[in-house]
Amino acid sequence: MAYKILIADDEAMLVDILSAHLEREGYAVLRAKNSGEVLDKLGARPDLIALDINMPGMDGLELCRAIRDAVSCPILFLTARISEQDKILGLQAGGDDYITKPFSLSELSARIQAHLRRDQRQRQNTSLISSHGLIVDLTGRRVEWEGTEIRFSRREYEIIEFLVMNQNQIFDRERMYELIWGLDAEGDSRVIKEHIRKIRQKLLEVTGQDFIETIWGMGYRWKK
Repeated sequence: MAYKILIADDEAMLVDILSAHLEREGYAVLRAKNSGEVLDKLGARPDLIALDINMPGMDGLELCRAIRDAVSCPILFLTARISEQDKILGLQAGGDDYITKPFSLSELSARIQAHLRRDQRQRQNTSLISSHGLIVDLTGRRVEWEGTEIRFSRREYEIIEFLVMNQNQIFDRERMYELIWGLDAEGDSRVIKEHIRKIRQKLLEVTGQDFIETIWGMGYRWKK
């Protein structure tokens, strides 16, 4: 079955060009020109979303924040913005990558393929990890407590998976960012702190427990 790519951009000509290119490469393409159409297309369960930041109404950053808890697929921002702060905001909103306009079709294809390969490798893992009653399903990329799923964004889940698989180690923000986002990621390790805060809040609301330790002056560790 072909991977489904959702292209969300209000530039009709650009969407036509990208759609034709990706369809030639064997992808099934979904199109959206505004946030409302993006929300309508989420039911089709896209495997990756290419999301323009400068859309009318709710822009790409707002939309990413709004859908991230319900969408675990990679989100690739398409943007003419190039400042470091813009990139930080995009990653903090839940995006996985940035591609700056104008870009080549070959670069877009390479980035899409890289994110889909990584996503597929993670899904092929068949392990379950239990920690203090919490179940982390590495195959389904799910976290459960007493049979109830706790919903996390893609990056929140990746942080949980990383920490729970390295329970005896302490990681500072910079090291976690490097290992989870990748060596070539363009962003700021400060996003780790915000993700950790959200993870703790969600876990506390459901389980009444805090699973992540802050080791002052050193970093974070999953509680033993």
